[in-house]
Amino acid sequence: MARAQRGDARAFEELVSAHWEVMFRVAVLVTGERTEAEDAVQESLVKSWRALPRFRAGAPVRPWLLAIVANEARNRRRSAGRRYALSVRAAREAVSGDAAPSPETAVLTAEDRTVLLKRLEALPEQARLVLACRYLLGLSEQETAAAVGVRPGTVKSRTARALERLRESYE
Repeated sequence: MARAQRGDARAFEELVSAHWEVMFRVAVLVTGERTEAEDAVQESLVKSWRALPRFRAGAPVRPWLLAIVANEARNRRRSAGRRYALSVRAAREAVSGDAAPSPETAVLTAEDRTVLLKRLEALPEQARLVLACRYLLGLSEQETAAAVGVRPGTVKSRTARALERLRESYE
């Protein structure tokens, strides 16, 4: 570590290679996606290189690297969630091929959609993601489980709790 802190890139590479596999596994667990995990690890390596001067002498390297990669993976997951929410909103607002609704129906539908989206956005991330997969995208429990990275039974329980929270927000 001391050599890496002095700017020895080879020493840093040796440090990283000893911990790369566990860094990648943490990133996959947090992001749920292999490509996002790879990007998170790469970005965390850049950040850890820049943070070398702030590393406390004598502190363990592995937890320090894992904290950096976990933070980067969480940031990527959050930004992916925001992109996902925007795409869901755009898909819901797409024009249908049916006959145009009456002006009154269009206003009510737009108001209902706005209220629903605001209430969905107010839910915790896990609840919002499960409901979006199940009802906005129409994924099955199995597909939702794969997308969210949990077991199908967890999808059922999260869906039930999320729907209950959504109902409560309307009361």
